[in-house]
Amino acid sequence: MQASRAEASASTLSQAQVSAAIAFSALGWAFDLFDLFILLYVAPVLAKVFFPSGQQMLSLAGVYAAFTATLIMRPAGGWVFGRFADLRGRRRAMVVAAVGVGLSTAVMGALPTVQSIGLAAPALFLALRLVQGVFMGGMVASTHTLGTESIAPRHRGLASGIISGGGSGVGKLMASLVFLAVTALFPGPAFAQWGWRFMFFSGLISSLLGLFVFSRLHESPLWEALQRAQPDDAKRAAPSAPAARLGAFVPVVLLCIVLTTCGGGLSYLTSGYLPTFMKLVNHVKPKDLGQILSLSALAVIASSVLSGWLTDIVGRKPAMLVYGLVSLVAIPLMYHGLAQATSLHEIGLYSVLLSGVGTFCYAPLLIVLNERFPTSIRSSGTAVSWNIGFALGGSMPVVVSLIAKASSGLSVALAISAGLLAVAYLLAAWATPTRHNLMN
Repeated sequence: MQASRAEASASTLSQAQVSAAIAFSALGWAFDLFDLFILLYVAPVLAKVFFPSGQQMLSLAGVYAAFTATLIMRPAGGWVFGRFADLRGRRRAMVVAAVGVGLSTAVMGALPTVQSIGLAAPALFLALRLVQGVFMGGMVASTHTLGTESIAPRHRGLASGIISGGGSGVGKLMASLVFLAVTALFPGPAFAQWGWRFMFFSGLISSLLGLFVFSRLHESPLWEALQRAQPDDAKRAAPSAPAARLGAFVPVVLLCIVLTTCGGGLSYLTSGYLPTFMKLVNHVKPKDLGQILSLSALAVIASSVLSGWLTDIVGRKPAMLVYGLVSLVAIPLMYHGLAQATSLHEIGLYSVLLSGVGTFCYAPLLIVLNERFPTSIRSSGTAVSWNIGFALGGSMPVVVSLIAKASSGLSVALAISAGLLAVAYLLAAWATPTRHNLMN
C-alpha cells in the first residue's frame, strides 16, 4: 500500500521533472562536496599559510582540524534546515543552503595569512569553516530527500548512488579540474601565494547555481502530498511537530549515525586522503596529481551508481554486507600497494581502485536513511543522522595524521583505520532491519 501511494505521488511528475530532481539533487551535493574537497586539495599549502609549525604532520593535523570544524557544525545546520525543509519544502532549503555554502567558501580566499596578522588568521579561517558547516549541513536536508522522494520506489537505490556517490564523484572531479586549471595559471611558488585563494573563490559557482537553478526545481511530490493531506490546524501547529516526532526515532537515528560514520569515514580515508598521500608518500607532481584525481573521481561516479543500483536488485542489507567485506579486505591491501608503487601508472591504478572501493559503503546510505523515516520528519531525520555521522567520520583524517606522525607511517595508519571502520560498518549493517521502508 505504501509503495503504491509512493508510486502514485512520483507519477505526478513528468519524466523530465523526475530527472531534473535527481540531477540537481546530485549537483547540489556535488557543489557541497566541491567546496569541502577544495581544502583537501590545498591542505599542504594551507598548513604553511595558516598552521605553520616545525613538524609537517602537526601542521597538516591543524588543517584537517579546520576541515573537521566544518563537519562538527553540520549537525546544527542539518537540524535547522531539516526542520525548515520538513515544514516549508525541500527546494527552498536547498536554495538558501547553496548560496550560504558558496559565499562562506569564497570569503576564505580573501583571508590574510598568519604571516600577516598572526594568530588572528587561523582564528578567522576556523570561524568561516564553522559558518560553512552550518550551510553544508543544510544542503543535506534537501539534496538527500528531494531526488529520492521524486522517483519511483523500485529505482531509489539507483537514485541514492547517483545523488550521494555520483554527486560526490562530480564534486571531486570539479575540484580536480579547478585544481588543474589553477595550478596551470599559478605554477610553482605562485600557487602558494595566490593559487590557493582562487581555489576558494571558485566556491561562488555554487552560490550562483543556488540562485538561478535550484529556485526553479519542482518540489518533492511526497512532501506536497503530505501538505495536502494535513488539515489547516495541523499545519499551524507544525513548528513543534518535527522535534516531537523525531524524538521517537532515537534508536533509528543512532544506528543511522553509526552507518554514516563508517561509510563516510571510509570515503574520507580513500578519496579524501589520497591527494595528501600521493603528495607526501608518492611525491606526485601537481599536474599528474590533478589528472589522477580526475580519473579517480570518474571511478567514484561509476562505482557509486553501480553499488546503489545493486541494492535495488539484491536488497539493501545483503548489498551493504558485501560492500563492508570488500572494504575490509581491499582498502588496507591497496594502501599497502600504493605506498610501494614507483611508476606513475601504478600510482594511478591504485588511486582509481581505492576511490572506487572507498565509495561502496557510502553510496547506498542516502536511501537507507531515507527509508527509516516518514515523510513528515524525513529531512530532519536524514540530515541529523547524516551530518553527525559525517562529523565523526570526517575526523578520521585528523586521527590518521596524528597516529602516523611521519609520512612513512601513513599507509599503516590508513590500513588500520579503514579496517576498523569496515568492521563497525558490517556490525551496523547486520543490525539494520531488512524491511524498513517508511517512505509513503
